[in-house]
Amino acid sequence: MRMSARARIVGWMLAVVGLALTVSIFATWTVLLARLDNRVRLEFENEAEKLRRYAPTAVDPRTGRPVTDVAELLTGYLAINSPDRWETFFSIVDGHAHKVSALPSPVRLDTDDTLVRRMATATRPFRGAVDTAEGTVQYAVIPVTVAGDPRHAQFVSAVFYDLHRGEIVDAMRVLGVSAVAATALAGAAGWFVAGRVLAPVRIISQTAEQITDSSDLTRRLDVPGDDDVAALAATFNHMLDRLERAFVVQRHFMDDAGHELRTPITVIRGHLELMGDDPADRAETLALVTDELDRMNRIVDDLLTLAKAEQPGFLALDHVELADLTVSVVAKARALGERQWRVDEVAEARLPADRQRLTQALMQLVANAVRHTRDGDLIAVGSAVRDGWIDLWVRDSGPGVPPGDRERIFGRFIRGAGRTGTHDGAGLGLAIVRSIAQAHGGRVHVTEAPGGGACFVMTLPLWEFWRLGEPDSDR
Repeated sequence: MRMSARARIVGWMLAVVGLALTVSIFATWTVLLARLDNRVRLEFENEAEKLRRYAPTAVDPRTGRPVTDVAELLTGYLAINSPDRWETFFSIVDGHAHKVSALPSPVRLDTDDTLVRRMATATRPFRGAVDTAEGTVQYAVIPVTVAGDPRHAQFVSAVFYDLHRGEIVDAMRVLGVSAVAATALAGAAGWFVAGRVLAPVRIISQTAEQITDSSDLTRRLDVPGDDDVAALAATFNHMLDRLERAFVVQRHFMDDAGHELRTPITVIRGHLELMGDDPADRAETLALVTDELDRMNRIVDDLLTLAKAEQPGFLALDHVELADLTVSVVAKARALGERQWRVDEVAEARLPADRQRLTQALMQLVANAVRHTRDGDLIAVGSAVRDGWIDLWVRDSGPGVPPGDRERIFGRFIRGAGRTGTHDGAGLGLAIVRSIAQAHGGRVHVTEAPGGGACFVMTLPLWEFWRLGEPDSDR
């Protein structure tokens, strides 16, 4: 079973939190035990020091003289020195338990004869431990002697170590329960936060599934904020934009190809099916088929040009001398027909552009002008810099374009009647011109030429070529 990203995030978070709390609890436990051991050691040292300070000052209350009896010395010290919680004192004189501190202790150590005999053999201070009904008890034995008294005595200070340690265990238990509760709360909070953070990712997944099921590329993600997830959603939206454009281009190409290529294919098939054995008939059919195949080849080339116009890399930018471009287009156009060819004006400027694409667009406009004029009519090409923009135009003295058709003719497969009344071409030439202009960040439009006729003008930005591919709508 595959684990969700949300569960993995929360799982890793809980693992890290659990490890951190475990290390913290273990460190606290170690520190507290070390402090307890140190406190017990200091307590024994403190009791020994207090006894040493008390012994020289002890006096017999009956005589007011210094104590000369070791039993009385220890009795007096036990009377004025009270043990702390879970601590007890007692004295040993001549191998037998003598006196015990007034406060009751959890367990009476002075009643353990074996332990008392072992303690009574001490001739120098030592520490030990013994197991009792209340757990381990640590003790310190301090030998005591008094000048003039031959008896041997010991002072015993005992600490119920396990009872003190039990307090630490209880604290650790509370800390552990709190850690478990904190981990549970952290897990719940992490589950909620991870859900909120990963919500856009789920939306992306759902959107991708819906797009896969319906092929609807118009859906977009709305993820506010400026974090990594919002950036991911923005990247996904940009990807959808590119995919939508690519699908639109592909769909247009398929529709256009199917629409335009169906007729020549039908013509070719019909003539091939009807072709007889007569050599003249076969030659005529082959000539017609070849002409239709040439027309199909031109249509395919035009469709590919339109498809490429909407893809990155359509333009190969270079510095184009506008004067040279204008003159060279007129020179190439002279072979298209017997017209009055003229250069209206040349712009003395360099334009960052694709020279071949601009030449292609101008030659399309020139070819269009040739189709709509007769021998001897005027066709002029010009370029000029106007208010930071470049105008490239082709004008003719033909019948012109009616105002109602001036926008429509730039669509695909829109054919205009030539001078002869026939509809030549596939109707893709002006669409190609518009695509080239838009790829350069400009636009193309048609107006009435001075003296009559049509004037097709490409308007391109001179400096703002960081906007390549975005058609300008304000010009």
